[in-house]
Amino acid sequence: MATKLNSMRLLEKNDVPYDVVEYPNTMRDAEEIAEVLGVPPHLVYKTLVVEAVGVPGAKPCLVMIASNRHLDLKRMAVVAGFKKVGMAAHKDAERLTGLQVGGISALALTHKNWPVFLDEPATQHQYILISGGQRGVDLRVPTAALLRVLRARVGDVSNDTE
Repeated sequence: MATKLNSMRLLEKNDVPYDVVEYPNTMRDAEEIAEVLGVPPHLVYKTLVVEAVGVPGAKPCLVMIASNRHLDLKRMAVVAGFKKVGMAAHKDAERLTGLQVGGISALALTHKNWPVFLDEPATQHQYILISGGQRGVDLRVPTAALLRVLRARVGDVSNDTE
């Protein structure tokens, strides 16, 4: 990869070690990406854009969950402090973030000052893979350092896909 992404610059600025992991940029499904990379799906995280329902002016939230899990909107609402939340539609997520679905990264969006949440199971792992801010690029980042840099809150917000 010739281009250094803003997410990488942020990690370097904060002295966080990371590895760049590349895959075909036509892929956007995190579980498929895990399979192609030969990485367990519980270590490859997707970043979802969530919006408060019925709260005009509320900032969207970013939530990172493992590729093999589904977001539980009721639990997410409780953790985020809202009565109800909903997933942003793909086109809305892209409009809000300026990034393509499959390349949305909390590290690339810190300038927006949106609340960031990390699903609790991530804390059981020394590192996880997250999007670098563009399709085809994931970053392998220590979980504790990721929490620190993003000032992310941890919450139990997902369910198994099975």
